Amino acid sequence: MPELFPLSPVHYVAAPLLAAFLLPLVAKLSRSFIKILPGLTFLYVLYVSAVLFPHALQSPIIEQIAGWAPPLGINLYYGPMAGLFASLFSALGFIVWLYSLTQMKQEPLDRFYILLMMLVAGATGIVLTGDIFNLFVFMEITAISAFSLTAFLREDDKAEAGFKYILIGSLASTFVLLGIAVLYSYTGTLNLADLALSMEKVPLSVRVIVFGLFLVGFGIEAEIFPLNGWAPDAYSAAPAPVSALFAGITVKAALYALARVTILLFPFAGSMALISILGLVTLVISELAALHQKNLFRMLAYSSMGQVGLAIAALGLFTAEGVYAALFAMINHAIVKGMLFLAVFAMAGGSANLDNLNGMGRKKPVLSFMFTLGAFAIIGLPPFSGFWSKLSVLTAMGQTGNYIMIAIVLATTIVEATYYLRATGRLYLSEGSPVESKTPLSAIAAVAVLAAGILWIGFFPGSIDEILTAGAQDLLDTAKYTEGVLKD
Repeated sequence: MPELFPLSPVHYVAAPLLAAFLLPLVAKLSRSFIKILPGLTFLYVLYVSAVLFPHALQSPIIEQIAGWAPPLGINLYYGPMAGLFASLFSALGFIVWLYSLTQMKQEPLDRFYILLMMLVAGATGIVLTGDIFNLFVFMEITAISAFSLTAFLREDDKAEAGFKYILIGSLASTFVLLGIAVLYSYTGTLNLADLALSMEKVPLSVRVIVFGLFLVGFGIEAEIFPLNGWAPDAYSAAPAPVSALFAGITVKAALYALARVTILLFPFAGSMALISILGLVTLVISELAALHQKNLFRMLAYSSMGQVGLAIAALGLFTAEGVYAALFAMINHAIVKGMLFLAVFAMAGGSANLDNLNGMGRKKPVLSFMFTLGAFAIIGLPPFSGFWSKLSVLTAMGQTGNYIMIAIVLATTIVEATYYLRATGRLYLSEGSPVESKTPLSAIAAVAVLAAGILWIGFFPGSIDEILTAGAQDLLDTAKYTEGVLKD
């Protein structure tokens, strides 16, 4: 494909950051162009994905920043797994932008779009960087954007939720930075590939402590129990597009960081077993909490945390099938949960009361159908995407003989089905809701794109098999990672 100028993984981060810095100037020149620039930026980054990702599936693309070779220089590692998440984040950023064109009416919109693009850029930087300190920097960019978006509506409860997120998020940053400092003091390097080869210099007791620091730091952002107390407040306080970003982007970036760092630097059996146990505990507690929620957004928040727990439990199996299943669960969760948050906001007009779903099947049949589709998918009913992702998790657990884990997943699925079927029943079996707002076409189109993804993966699960298999191999093959980065 002819190119006007060489495309690079750097553009994933540089393009949204440049657009974010240009938006204040654009706001002074043309208020109407404020809404257009983010969409054009995400379209460009999606074009970058269309060009680069097929190459990454065959061979990782390693970009040296400023021509300095690692370990002295900083590099970006664009392999199958990083490419998958970078492409997913760009696509979700575009969908949220499309949805917000008419649904986000709060001012100042330029600040909302600046924060949106910074969040996507930061999360993408987390999955691309090959330097652990830069991973921390991108984590901070993502977190600061998320804090600000949580309190964007500037109401008392929103500000309180944002403050809680800032407080706990600062703790996460401190733990990660402490872990990095300890590793650097023993190894003298910050490059992830070089760190992997230098870990023998670090005493085992110190490695265990550093692993604990990273587990707490990344675990807070990844919503792992008992570190996820901030999440329900943040999800319910933030605007619906932001909640979709949390579920689809912020949490996935933290999970990627936890998976990459753990498998590369701390690949002992105990670390993965602990992650798997924490995933199961997160799954059980979150699903039980969701069952008792009367607040619609808190119900979806706890459900989101439960799905994250499912993915973590599969990841901790530390097998190719387990990582494959974890990736499948993460992709399914990003698409389905993003769609559910957007659909609920469009139907209920931003109200958190479950009663506002009553009778929406007659008032807003298209959105109600898509909400029902998402509910069935997240439960794991065939032939939707969630069925195949949950089946892959159960299969991976069965192959390792973890039948207790299978029983826990099946039991929580029953709990999950109870509250989702209760919610969908309100759409069609209850008296009408007082909500009478009209839903703009752009918002329906954004939700429909995600619904189409659920149906496509459900009917053609083999269409992403190559991507998931390559992503799992990329994460587990640490020797290939280190050799590819340090070969020069």
